[in-house]
Order: sequence, then C-alpha cells, then structure tokens
Amino acid sequence: MKSICVSILITLFAAAEALAGDTGPQPAQPGAETFTLGDFRITSLRDAVNVVPNDGSVFGADVGPKAVAEVLTKAGQTTGAITLSVDALLVRKGGEAILIDAGLGPTIPGALVSSLSLAGIAPEEVTAVLITHVHSDHIGGLVTKDGQPAFKHAVIRISEADWDWLHTQPAMAEITRVIAPQVKTFKPGEDVAMGIKSVRIPGHTPGHVGYMISSQGKTLLDVGDTVHSSIVSLAKPDWAMGYDSDLAVGEASRRGVLTKLATDHQLIFAPHFPYPGVGWVVSTKDHFEWLPKK
Repeated sequence: MKSICVSILITLFAAAEALAGDTGPQPAQPGAETFTLGDFRITSLRDAVNVVPNDGSVFGADVGPKAVAEVLTKAGQTTGAITLSVDALLVRKGGEAILIDAGLGPTIPGALVSSLSLAGIAPEEVTAVLITHVHSDHIGGLVTKDGQPAFKHAVIRISEADWDWLHTQPAMAEITRVIAPQVKTFKPGEDVAMGIKSVRIPGHTPGHVGYMISSQGKTLLDVGDTVHSSIVSLAKPDWAMGYDSDLAVGEASRRGVLTKLATDHQLIFAPHFPYPGVGWVVSTKDHFEWLPKK
C-alpha cells in the first residue's frame, strides 16, 4: 500500500498523546491511501479520532478499567485512554464511487470531505453510500453543516432494522429527516452494489452489517464496528463492549467473526483500527492479533 503522507500519521498520534486527558471525538488531518482489489480501486479515508477513556464504560464493561489497563500495559500503551481511528472506505470502479460509512460530519469537524478530495472525488460524484450501522460516527457526515444532504446524488443504503431503529432516536431526528429521500433499505445478506454484499454481524446495533467486496477472486471485508481497538478487541474479544446494543450477542458475534477471519486469512478494513485500517486478524493461542497490510 502506498502512503500519500506518512507524516500525517506521525503528527496525528503525537497530537493524540498531547490531548492530556481530553476525550471524545477529535479532529484529524485528512488522508487517503489507495490500493487495488481486482477491478476495484479502494481508498481508506481519514475522518477523525475518538479518544475513549478507560473508565469501565466502554472497553471491558464487564471487567473494569484495571483489567483493561493490564492489557494495554502489556502492549506498551498508556492506560488512561484508548485512541481509535474514525475512518471510511471509498470503492471505485468505472463511473461508480461508493462510500462505505460517512464519518462524524461537521460537528467535529470531520476530515472526510478533504480526504475524498485527496482521492480525487467531490461529494457530488459519490454514487452510493453504504452504512454499516447508524451510530453518529458513521452517519454524521451524511449531512452538511447547513443541514443539507452531503452526497446529494447518492443513494444511501441502510439495513431495514437499523433504519427502523434510527427513527426511535430523538437526537438523530433531524439527520433522519434530511436523508430519508435518499435512503433505500435492505435485508442483511443482500447484494447492495455490483460486487458488494452485505454481511450480517449482530450485536452492535439491531441491523449492524459488514460489506464483502469481491472482484477477480479477491475479497475485502469491511467489518464495521465488529471490533474497535486493535489491541483490546483482539486480545480480549469476549469482554463486553459498552457501545454494543446487546452485550452478550456482541461478545459471541465478535469471537465467531474473528475466528473465521483468522482461519480464512481474510483481508479486512476496520474503520476504528490505526489508519489506514487494512490488514489481517491472526489467531494466537486463545486470542488474536492485528497484522497491518504493508
């Protein structure tokens, strides 16, 4: 994989270390790294970072921050917070420019539109947006800062269960109203675009899915929020994740998906793993490790 700007990554993580206690979503420099998969050109797009406190509310929600700190210490990381990427994926073939997830949007502000520009794509050129699930860091970027559709020529694909669930979230009422004319729902397991199939991965939200991209015998799975930390989620996949809507189902789903990914040596994109988030999950005794694509 060819890096457009390695210094962006160095600067980003230096800034994250300097936050000194600040948590929550934070701005990031734009980035776009492109590789080929059969007939597709695929680009990992930088949007933001999310600094998650190690307070027992998110990671290791059933074991507490001390246990999480032990895992982080063993990996040579600081223990007070976990910095996650917030990234998206651009899939291109012919005249199609398909975005998978849309980042946090203008409230941070997210860098997704600038990252798209680095990839040579304007928002009006996006033909489809595929949503893994309807949390704000995946759909916030569907609307501009002035409340207009961000990708006005795109169809927005959301699973039926997540679209229904989104309508029950009062804080998301405005974005739901704005995007409604563009939304086309699907059932998990259905094809959503040529060469892209939705994959049911339960537990995180009612209709959470991944997307399997296939071309010329090569595949890449966007795993959505099946995993969050390339350290904790893989070292302790059976720990509860506070972001999951169903903790027990999320735990079982995560272990099952990771086992299959490692067995199949399946190339994946994980939007919250260190940018650019492309690589393989490797099985090691009773846990897993992350092997980034070079």
